[in-house]
Amino acid sequence: MPHLTLLYSPDLDGDAELPTLCRALADTLLAQRDSAGKAIFPTGGVRVLAYPAAHAAIADGQGDYGFLYANLRMGAGRASALHRQVGDALLATLEQHLSALLERRPVGITLQIDESPGQVYDGKRSSLHPLFR
Repeated sequence: MPHLTLLYSPDLDGDAELPTLCRALADTLLAQRDSAGKAIFPTGGVRVLAYPAAHAAIADGQGDYGFLYANLRMGAGRASALHRQVGDALLATLEQHLSALLERRPVGITLQIDESPGQVYDGKRSSLHPLFR
């Protein structure tokens, strides 16, 4: 972890350069450091996944409305100051990347961060993590 999942209105596929946004968000996560300068997240654990909503109803349906919902899921144990730091950095990346789109039409952007303290199972098998040790 962390896993950042984007759910968005399908019309953004043509307007938002989503592959570029995914890379920018992943790079934002990788750039986060704690007060000692240590990376907050393991390189091999960073995932950014984007999915268009198969069906959506937005606001009153009377306009050219769009949305992007981003949910970051991370393991428990980080300080609330780090949650805020990561959230502010991700939101800044979203705003920067989508600024031209936001000026052209109404698009709602939501970012939420969840921790997973109540996991009852967390199985992993990875040949990716050792590449970054």
